[in-house]
Amino acid sequence: MEEKNILKEKITSAPRSPGVYLMKDSAQKIIYVGKANNLKSRIGSYFTGKDTRPMAPFLMSRVSDIEFITTVTGKEALILENNIIKKHRPRYNVILRDDKTYYHLTIDPAERFPRLQLVRKRVNNAALYFGPYPSGLAAKETLRFVQQVFPLRSCRNRDLQLRSRPCLEYQIGRCFAPCKGLIDEEPYRKLVENSVSFLQGRRRSLITEIKAQMEEAARNLNYEEAARLRDRIAALEHALEKQNVDWGGTKDQDVLGVYTHDDSYQLCILFVRGGKLLGSKSFAPMKMKMELAEIISSCLTQYYDDGAQISSEIIIPCHLPDEALITEWLTDKKEKKVTLTIPSRGTKNALLDMAVANARSLWESGQKKEEQKAAGMKILQEKLLLAKLPRRIECYDISNISGKHAVGSMAVFQDGEPDKSSYRRFRIKSVSESDDYAMMYEVLARRFAHNENLPDLVVVDGGKGQLNVALSVLKDLKIKVDVIGLAKEERTIFSSKGILKKKTGKSEDRVYLPRRKDSIYLKAWPYALGILQRVRDEAHRFALSYHHQLKQKNDLRSVLDDIPDIGEVRRKILLKHFGSSKQVKNATLAELQKVPGIGKELAEKIYSRLSLK
Repeated sequence: MEEKNILKEKITSAPRSPGVYLMKDSAQKIIYVGKANNLKSRIGSYFTGKDTRPMAPFLMSRVSDIEFITTVTGKEALILENNIIKKHRPRYNVILRDDKTYYHLTIDPAERFPRLQLVRKRVNNAALYFGPYPSGLAAKETLRFVQQVFPLRSCRNRDLQLRSRPCLEYQIGRCFAPCKGLIDEEPYRKLVENSVSFLQGRRRSLITEIKAQMEEAARNLNYEEAARLRDRIAALEHALEKQNVDWGGTKDQDVLGVYTHDDSYQLCILFVRGGKLLGSKSFAPMKMKMELAEIISSCLTQYYDDGAQISSEIIIPCHLPDEALITEWLTDKKEKKVTLTIPSRGTKNALLDMAVANARSLWESGQKKEEQKAAGMKILQEKLLLAKLPRRIECYDISNISGKHAVGSMAVFQDGEPDKSSYRRFRIKSVSESDDYAMMYEVLARRFAHNENLPDLVVVDGGKGQLNVALSVLKDLKIKVDVIGLAKEERTIFSSKGILKKKTGKSEDRVYLPRRKDSIYLKAWPYALGILQRVRDEAHRFALSYHHQLKQKNDLRSVLDDIPDIGEVRRKILLKHFGSSKQVKNATLAELQKVPGIGKELAEKIYSRLSLK
């Protein structure tokens, strides 16, 4: 009763200014975040029944407290709401999740001789980014084509500074060797500008520009350069011929299509650049009782606030309640006018229909995938005689070289998908020699010591030996959990009399069960076997990456130990400044000189020593 009175008092005293409201449950956990130009009016609509959204009564039954944060303008409230949602990820807000990580191409114009690189994340605000590309293969093919047509360097900054002679790329005509000064900055900068124009979709104007350069080279009797430009034009014209999806016009457009099924929403964005459909981006489906306009509004702010390239026109399927506010915010971020368009006919409506069709196809394939995962888990329960459906699977692996830098890993799958927030890694403490069984015992004993959040199935990477270790740990700790071993071995086929008939040359995964002599093959049930293989591969990858990290750190420590004036304190300073030993090794001389406490002379010693490694 007291809780209700406090809530009522907060509603009564709500400010009439713009701002953000945070709804909390009885445990003071934020469950919903919203914005309003008038907080008092907005909150009042929830409790008086004026808010007719299906989600409103459902939400009100769970709210125990409300907190207000006022802002000066509605745009500030929009930005603050988005930041709070990203930080706290409230249960009943729209959370936009990519269904996979996409490649981008990036180039930093601030570099003396810029180069194109493949990246997965935007980390440099000064650089230009192109994409995302629908697949890694598409991104790599684009990079390969651009490097063939516009021979920019592909080497790292360290190689550019230290190379003693031009590399093989120069020998085959795919680089002009800026490392040895065989091209000046001005013509190289022209190559960079042309490659950027190509990636931005301005390809016809680019061809016209290069034709003018070719004619000028011919007039100056520079026939070798003219021939090179002629070949470049031919390659670009061939690339244009291959593009059969041409919508005309010169605008850059993003087209947001949404497919709805009951309370499920699947989003897909098409990227149109200079009238050409260059690619698409999809997101994980969302299930919630919310109006389409509110979902689109939240998705737009989250997507473009994460550093995505903002087009001059964004095509959406319906009007938004805060449309003017979002348009103003997008325009400020792009620093150019941005328009939100809701088409009803013509080319733009056809583009929107295509985006919706793509979203529907994605949803249907996602549903099929979910059905396959459910079927795979059911088969695992039946064939492996498990007590429960293996919704949560934990897999353990060990990585070491002759006992050195030994580590263990725990990968977790929830409902057939990786739950990376639950992954754990272990640095082996009690075993000094190479003893995988003892290492596995330590890892499992440390994991299950607290008997918390037990999995439905434990998988150990290995055969009967590793399985027996796991069983021993669980027995000692008096924990009952299903355990199996998964080992990749050659399949041996015996006759009915026990005589060896043949060995298959191909390794196959065998599943070892407790108290069972023979292993089980799940090849006939690929969905079930695939779940086990994926979680095993994740555990192996996670263990190996940690092992490499420790080894690299130790190797760097050994190298730095040989440099006078480098002790434990300065080692820590270097690692803290660059974030990892790999970044220290890749640092330029100028970057090393900027590290506090290192100085110019010591930086030169470190750079010289690391350059030899």
